[in-house]
Amino acid sequence: MQKFIASLLLGMVCSQAIAQVELKVWNIHPEGYPVTEALENFASKVQAQTQGRVRIKLFNNGVLGDQPKAVQMLKTREVDAGEFNLAPMADIVPEVNVLTRPFLFRDSQHMFQHMDGALGKRIEDKLRKAGIVVLGWYDGGARSFYCVKPVRVPKDLMGQRIRVQQSQTAISMVKLLGGDPVVIPFKEVADAFRDGKIDCAENNLPSYESTGHMKLAKYVYLTNHTVAPEVLALSQQAWAKLSPADQTAVMDAGRQSALFMRERWTAKVESARQAATKQGTQFAPAGDASVLYKRLAPLFNDYLKKSDYQTEVFMVLTQ
Repeated sequence: MQKFIASLLLGMVCSQAIAQVELKVWNIHPEGYPVTEALENFASKVQAQTQGRVRIKLFNNGVLGDQPKAVQMLKTREVDAGEFNLAPMADIVPEVNVLTRPFLFRDSQHMFQHMDGALGKRIEDKLRKAGIVVLGWYDGGARSFYCVKPVRVPKDLMGQRIRVQQSQTAISMVKLLGGDPVVIPFKEVADAFRDGKIDCAENNLPSYESTGHMKLAKYVYLTNHTVAPEVLALSQQAWAKLSPADQTAVMDAGRQSALFMRERWTAKVESARQAATKQGTQFAPAGDASVLYKRLAPLFNDYLKKSDYQTEVFMVLTQ
């Protein structure tokens, strides 16, 4: 009996020694989407590299709420982490707005040249001071407009009711293009098209295809006006729960998942284009985008007057 009790106590001690930390991770995307696949990759690597001490519980498809709500939940510790685009993160750290300027980055390669370098490190430091630990930069893709009626030149956007995120940059962009910005949660865009509340929306091709928006708005104006990263973010409070060794493992898993996601994203962009074309989408290239540049120039000028990122923006635009 004494041996049995000793064995039981030893088991309890060992169990406490390897006590698990469970991290709740928010995600707006459905199963099979590159972001979701990357988060599953992240979860698997975290569990393996921490030998089960840290486990990831994913909440996909926005079941916990939309992005602005999820950012608030991150602040109030209702979730520990999430994969976010930068519009709602600007409510915490306005400096991330520099990354959402239209036509800042030419393409994903150009973007990650800077996000994996000095600019990304500086933004990460800003977020860390605000209580957000960046585990990896994901590819947010190139955003273009898609509409229920043909749009082939910038003037065709004038007077259009265009769905945007809750982002002052996006709202100002649509106004400068002569459109009427309509702020609607991502999950409500399809219904807004069906109900005639909006004429256009703007997003990347994988989102356009995976949400079924391609069946509702078959005219895509390929402006690629915003190429921006998304962020795998962990709250500082959750980070503090981890041992130094597990912090290293979680950070490494996050960086690896970002590289994994970028590869999946490239393949998904092409497959989304093919699927959209097959079901009847008509793509109109932006062609000479000088008109768009000129109309959106105030977004750069107004921002830079109030920002200490003039040097970084100049480097991005000239490299």
